[in-house]
Amino acid sequence: MRRMHEMPFGASLLPDNSVRFRLWAPAAELVELCLEKSPGENSVVPMNRLDGGWFQLELPPPQARPGMLYRYRIDGGLSVPDPASRANPQDVHGPSCIVDAAAFEWQDRNWQGRPWHSAVIYEMHVGCFTREGSFTAAIQHLDYLVALGVSAIELMPVADFPGRRNWGYDGVLPFAPDSSYGTPDELKTLIQAAHAKGLMVLLDVVYNHFGPDGNYLHAYAPQFFSERHHTPWGAAINFDGEGSRVVRDFFIHNALYWLEEYHFDGLRLDAVHAIVDDSRPDILEELAAAVHAGPGRTGQVHLVLENDANAARYLQQGAITAQWNDDIHHALHILLTGERDGYYADYADQPIRHLARCLAEGFAFQGEPSLFRAGRLRGESSRHLPPGAFINFCQTHDQVGNRAYGERIAMLAQPRPLQVVLAVLLLAPSPPMLFMGEEFAAATPFQFFCDFQGDLANAVTEGRRREFADFREFADAASRARIPDPNDPLTFEHSKLDWGSLGAPQHKAWLEHYRRLLGLRRDHVVPRLPGMGAGAEFELAGASGLTVRWRLGDGSGLTLLANLGDAAVEGTLHFAGTPLYLSQPDLPAMLASGRIPAWSAGWFIEDAIP
Repeated sequence: MRRMHEMPFGASLLPDNSVRFRLWAPAAELVELCLEKSPGENSVVPMNRLDGGWFQLELPPPQARPGMLYRYRIDGGLSVPDPASRANPQDVHGPSCIVDAAAFEWQDRNWQGRPWHSAVIYEMHVGCFTREGSFTAAIQHLDYLVALGVSAIELMPVADFPGRRNWGYDGVLPFAPDSSYGTPDELKTLIQAAHAKGLMVLLDVVYNHFGPDGNYLHAYAPQFFSERHHTPWGAAINFDGEGSRVVRDFFIHNALYWLEEYHFDGLRLDAVHAIVDDSRPDILEELAAAVHAGPGRTGQVHLVLENDANAARYLQQGAITAQWNDDIHHALHILLTGERDGYYADYADQPIRHLARCLAEGFAFQGEPSLFRAGRLRGESSRHLPPGAFINFCQTHDQVGNRAYGERIAMLAQPRPLQVVLAVLLLAPSPPMLFMGEEFAAATPFQFFCDFQGDLANAVTEGRRREFADFREFADAASRARIPDPNDPLTFEHSKLDWGSLGAPQHKAWLEHYRRLLGLRRDHVVPRLPGMGAGAEFELAGASGLTVRWRLGDGSGLTLLANLGDAAVEGTLHFAGTPLYLSQPDLPAMLASGRIPAWSAGWFIEDAIP
C-alpha cells in the first residue's frame, strides 16, 4: 500500500513522473528554481507567476527527479529552502530534497488505530530515547514498551530544526523530519513497526510559532505573520488577517500530511493558548473538522491539545479528543515535593482538593482567579466532560526539562509517596502518560538543549539562566552559571537514557511497579471504560485524604480512597466492592475502622451499581 498526501505546497511527484514545484511568495517579483543536478552543477529556471502570490513550475524527468536537491531564489538574491520541504538533508539553511512520497510500500493496510479509552501514552524524544538517537534505533525498544503496558507512543516534534540537537519546538520546516533522526522512510518504518505491535504513534506539532533560526518566510511571505497579534516568541502566525487563507491551509495540510502520508494515529498540538485567532471557526476548529472529514473517516484519529487556558469548549465539541491536564501534575508535584514557587503557588492552598477535582471533574481551574496570573480568571467548566478528555501525568518533557538541572520526579520525591501517587494516577479512568525513562526511575536528567550558533546561542544560554534569577537557589550569578549550557553538546548527551541501568535492583523495582499497575489497568479498568460519561464525585478527608467515585461504562463502580500526606486521616469512609489495588495488605481493615494511614491508596471495583 502506498500513501501520499496531495497539497498545493512544495515539490510533488505527478502521475507522469514530472515534478511540480509550488511556492507562495506574495512579496516576491521573481522566483527561480535552482536545481542541483550534481555536486557543483546547478540549473536555474524561472518559475511561472500565478494569481494570488503563487509561483509554479513543472519539470519532466530527467530534468527533475526524486533525490535531487533544490532551492528557490527570491528576486535574484536570497536562496531559500522550500517551506514545505519533505526532506532537508543538509539542515534548515541547506537545499531541500525531492521526495517520492509514494515510493514507501506500507504493510499495515489493516491498521485502523486503537480506541482512545485504551490509551496509555509514552512521550519520547527521539534523540534521547536511545544512544543512537534515531528513528531506526527506537524500533528495538518497541517490545519493551508493549511489555510495559504502553499502547501509544508520542514523539516530541521531529520537524526540521537548526543544528543537530533540539527539543523540537524550534522547528522551521514543519513538513521535513529532521535529518539527525533519519530519513522520511526511516520514520515511516518506525511507525509501521509500532503498528505491527499494536502501538499507536502520535506526533507533537507546533502551530503557534516558528523557531528563531532558519525561517525565511519573512523575506518573501510576510503575510504568514500578524501585525496585530503577538506571542512569547514574537509576531503571531497570521490565522485571521489578510492572506490568512493560505496560512491556514499550510497548517491544515501539515496536519493531514502527517496523518495520511506517515500514517500517524494522532497529533498533539503544542501550546494552542499561544495561537491568536479571532475568526470563526478558528483554526483549531477548522483543522479538527478537516482531520475528521479526511483520515478520521476511515480510521481512529486522535487530536490532543496543550492549552494553558483550560478551554473546555474545544473538548466538548468532540472533534478534539483530549487535553494534557497540567493541573493534576501541579497538585501532585506539591504533594510530593512541597515546592510552591512559580505556577505551583496556584495549587498550594489545598493541593489535595485540586487533585480530587482533577480526578473527578477534569480541570482544577474552571473559571477561578489565578494568583500566578495576577488574579485573571482561568478555565471553563469541565465537570460535564468524561475522564477520557483529560490526559494525566506526573512527568512530561516540560515539567522535567524546564527545571534548572532537569531532575526527574524520582530524584525529588521519596519512594513510598511516589509509589502511592503512581497508583492513583495509573488506575484512574483518564488516560495516563509517562515520560520516557520514568518507568524505571531513570537517573539521567532531561535538560533543555539546543544547537544554535553565534549571538543567538549566547542569548539563549544567558536567557535560560536569567529564567531562574528569582529562585533563592539561583539568586547569585555564580549559582546561575552552574545551570547547564543548552548549547553544550554534553547537556544533550547527559539527557540520553541509560538503558544499561535497567539491570540495577532499584530500577528493576520501579519498572515492576509500573508494569504491575499498568497490567491492572489493562485487565480490570480499560475493559469497563467504553461508554463512560461524566459525573464522578469526590469527598475530602482531613488535610490529605480523598475519596473519588466513578461509574464506569459498563455500569460498575470504581472507588479510590487515598491519603497523600505524612499523617493518618480519621473519618467516616464509605467503600464497597472487590479490591483492585491496595498499597498495603491491611488497608481494608484500617479503612473499615475509619482511618486512612499515611501515604496509602486503595482501589475498589463494585459490579453493576443499580
